[in-house]
Amino acid sequence: MNNNHVMLVLHDSQIDIEKWVQVGINLAGESGTLLLRALILVPEGQSASEYVTQAQQWRNLLNPFASSHDIIEDDLRIFVDTEPIKRVIEEIQQTGANRVLLQWAGPNQRTAGMATNDLLQTVPADLILVGREGWANEGPILLSLKGGPNLSLGIEAARALSPEAAITLFHAADHRHDTPDLEVVMRAEPTINRTVTAVTQTARGILRESTHHKAIVMGSKLQYDPVKQGISIVEALYDLTTLPIILVRAWKPERLFFHTPFQSHAAEPDVSGSVDRWFAEHTFHSDHFADLRALMTLKEKRGVTISVGLPTLNEAATIEKVIQTIKSSLMDDLPLIDELVVIDSDSTDDTVERAKSMGIPVYQHPAILPEVGSHRGKGEALWKSLHVLKGDLIAWVDTDITNIHPRFVYGLIGPLLQRPSLQYVKGFYQRPIQMGKKLQAVGGGRVTELVARPIFNLFYPELSGFIQPLSGEYAGRRTALEQVPFFTGYGVETGLLIDLLDRFGLDAMAQTDLDVRVHTNQPLDKLGKMSFAIMQVFIARLESRYGVQLLDRANRSMKLVIQEAERFALEVERIGDEERPPIVSLLSYLERNGPLEYVTA
Repeated sequence: MNNNHVMLVLHDSQIDIEKWVQVGINLAGESGTLLLRALILVPEGQSASEYVTQAQQWRNLLNPFASSHDIIEDDLRIFVDTEPIKRVIEEIQQTGANRVLLQWAGPNQRTAGMATNDLLQTVPADLILVGREGWANEGPILLSLKGGPNLSLGIEAARALSPEAAITLFHAADHRHDTPDLEVVMRAEPTINRTVTAVTQTARGILRESTHHKAIVMGSKLQYDPVKQGISIVEALYDLTTLPIILVRAWKPERLFFHTPFQSHAAEPDVSGSVDRWFAEHTFHSDHFADLRALMTLKEKRGVTISVGLPTLNEAATIEKVIQTIKSSLMDDLPLIDELVVIDSDSTDDTVERAKSMGIPVYQHPAILPEVGSHRGKGEALWKSLHVLKGDLIAWVDTDITNIHPRFVYGLIGPLLQRPSLQYVKGFYQRPIQMGKKLQAVGGGRVTELVARPIFNLFYPELSGFIQPLSGEYAGRRTALEQVPFFTGYGVETGLLIDLLDRFGLDAMAQTDLDVRVHTNQPLDKLGKMSFAIMQVFIARLESRYGVQLLDRANRSMKLVIQEAERFALEVERIGDEERPPIVSLLSYLERNGPLEYVTA
C-alpha cells in the first residue's frame, strides 16, 4: 500500500472511533501520516460559541488516539461552523493531505453542510466517503468500479476497511470506454478472488451480488448528473440496501481547470462569526491535560523545554505553597517542567528568603539587564524574565493564589504541546470575591468586566472571546513572546493580547478553563489605578492603528480620593506604563540565547 498523508474527518461521535482511526492508519501505510479532524455543524441562526462543550467532548474522544500512534499527527482540529466541511477543504493544501476519509451522511443528505455532488467537485484530494457502519466486520467486500484511478483507490479503500477480506470485483461493461483487463487486475491484486461482469441492469446486479458481502465500494466521477441519467446508481443502492456503501473518487485536478470552487467564508470578513468559531474551537479545559504522563510523552515528542516564571511582590503568605505545589508535582514526581524561577520585584517582606529556602533560583528584576535600566511593575519583571528563563515554552503564574494547583501550569502548557500552531494561551477561571469574612462565589474580575472587555468589544472585537483577558496566568512560545513589546505595569496583559493578535492572528491564540482561582481581592482604589493604566495602553495601540494622537493631549496623572479617619482630600499620582521593545532586539539577549527561527502569521 502506498504511504499517504490522510485526513480522517468525522462529524458524528456516536460511532466506534477506534475502528475509524484504524482504517485511517491502514490507508496511510507504515510511513504515512494521519490527521484527525472533527466537524460540528452549527444550524443557521445559532452561535458557534454555544458548541464549546461539544468541541471539548470531541477532543476528549480523539486525544487518546492522537497520542497512541506514531503516524497520527497530534495537532488535531475541531471545526465548528455552519459549513465546517469547507474549513477542511481550505486546510487540505496547507497540510498536504492527499487522501480524505470522510464520514458520509449518504447521497441524499448534506454531509457537514455540503451536498455530495459539491464534495465530489471541491475536495482537492482523493476522496473516500464512508456511509453507515458495519464495514469493520470481517467478510468479503464488493467493488463496483469501471477501472482507472478510481479502481486503484477503491482497492486501497477496501483493504483499509478490512485488510484480510476477500474482494469481489463487479465490473459494469461500458462500450463507450476502454475496459481494464480483468485478468491483469486480478494478478496485480491477489485479494480480488473473483470478478463479475454486467452488461445491463447494473444496479440490480450489484444489489444481487451484495447479499454475500459486508460492504460495497463504488466509484464516482467528479460529479454525477441525476437530471441527465435519472437517479444515480449510488442513490438507488443506498435506498435499497442497509449495507455500508463507500464512495471513492480519485482526484484529477486537470479535470477542474475551468471549475470555480466555492467562495471561502473568509472572503467576507465576519468578525462576530469568526470569534464565535474561535471560542468553540480554541477554548480548552485544564481537566483535558490532567494525564501528566501523556503530556510528558508529548513534550518529549516535541523536543521542547518548559520554564515557569513566578513574579512576586510581597507574597510571603503564599509563595512557599505555590512553589511546593508546582515543584513536587511537575518537577520532582515527573519532570514535566525543566525550570521553576522566582522573579521578585524588591519585596519588603520575607518573600525572597522563603522562596530561596525552597531550593529554586530567585532573581531581582532590577538586577536583570542592568544596562537598560529598570522600571517598576509586573510587566517589567515578565519582560526581563525572558532573559533568564531558558525554556522553549514559558508559563507565568501569579503567586497570590491561595488554592494553587498544578492545573494552573499544565492547563496552560497542554494546548501548546498538543497544538504546534498555537503561540499563546490565556487562563480563565471563576473568581470568588472576599466580602468581609465571607467568600462570595462570583464578583471577582471587576476591572475585566467594567473596563477591559467593553473596550476590547469596541475596538478589538477579535479579542472579545477571551473570558478573562487580564488574567495573570498565561503561557507562550519563546519565539513568539520575544518578538512583541511588553508594557511595564498593569497594561502588560492588554498589550500582549493586542500585539500577539496583530503579529500572529487569532488562530494562534487560545484560552484554558483553570476552574476556580482564589486570591486576595484588590481594594477599589488600586483597581482604579489599574483601570487608568490599562486605558492608556488601549489608547496607545489605537493611536498606532488609526494614525491619531491622543495621549499627548491626555492627562497622565490621576486624582485619587483619600478618605481616612482624619483626612478627606484629593491626591495626585502619575500612573502609566512604559513600553519595552521586543527583547529580541537587545544584543545582550541575542548573545545569551542565540539566533532563533521565528514563527509568523
